[in-house]
Amino acid sequence: MPEYLIVITAGVLAGTLSRIILLRSDYRQYPGYPHGYMSHLLLGFIASALGAVAVPAVMAPEYTAVTFLALAVQQFREIRNMERRTLESLERTELIKRGLDYIEGIARTFEARNYLVMATAFATSLATQFGGLPAGGVVAVITILLSRNLMSGEILGNICDVVPARLSFDGPTLMVDEIGLINVGLKDMREDILKNGIAVKIKPKDGNARSIIHDMGQRKAIAFTAAVILGSKKDVDIPEYTPLVRKNPHTGEAGLYIMPVERDMEQLIAAVKLTPVLESASSKPLLAGSSIRKAKKKVD
Repeated sequence: MPEYLIVITAGVLAGTLSRIILLRSDYRQYPGYPHGYMSHLLLGFIASALGAVAVPAVMAPEYTAVTFLALAVQQFREIRNMERRTLESLERTELIKRGLDYIEGIARTFEARNYLVMATAFATSLATQFGGLPAGGVVAVITILLSRNLMSGEILGNICDVVPARLSFDGPTLMVDEIGLINVGLKDMREDILKNGIAVKIKPKDGNARSIIHDMGQRKAIAFTAAVILGSKKDVDIPEYTPLVRKNPHTGEAGLYIMPVERDMEQLIAAVKLTPVLESASSKPLLAGSSIRKAKKKVD
């Protein structure tokens, strides 16, 4: 298949480049080691090769060769399981945990990125086959940008307002404005929290956002993100320093308290806004409400 060498090479290069761009280590601290990078880049290369080779297989025609894509899908599902198991193992030693919902979201993301890489390679190879290298280059750029957009996801700052809040005590109960968090028995500990702790209030913009904040997995993700970016004074023998997010059951607003290493309110607000909205927490009850109203009108 020498005549298809350029087609396959263009697809593999575009897909691998897409995987390199999508693979980044940030505040989530994963992947954060050389072997993690190598394994994901190699899997991205394999996904690119599968997508690129599909075009010559169809043109040959060797339609039975395309069936290996089904096998590839099964392997990429194993990637999700592998990532889940890895992160769950790491979770056992975390002082401030991501939460199972956050872990599942990361595992799904790594699986989905391989599908995007395969699609990028396939589209680039197809364009190169029928339009030459210039057309393949244009399609590669478009699909890579589209992949980045699809993987960006929604963040909490898009659906909630985050404002500074006041820490206080109602007896032994730690309060973020009017929201009660935990009981702190020791007087010295209460004084230290008031002196060094900071807090914010998270105000949902609508009913959909209120439903997302209601999810415990989402609240764990908020606390984890804040602790990673600002640092936390929590240790194994200081449970009172655990970052907490609790909600006001009457308004749906939530309060976050943290004992940070770096006491910076602006950075805390930015960290909370940067928290990704988890797929498991995403829901749109407002759409359900409109559907119910339409159904009632039909009944009437």
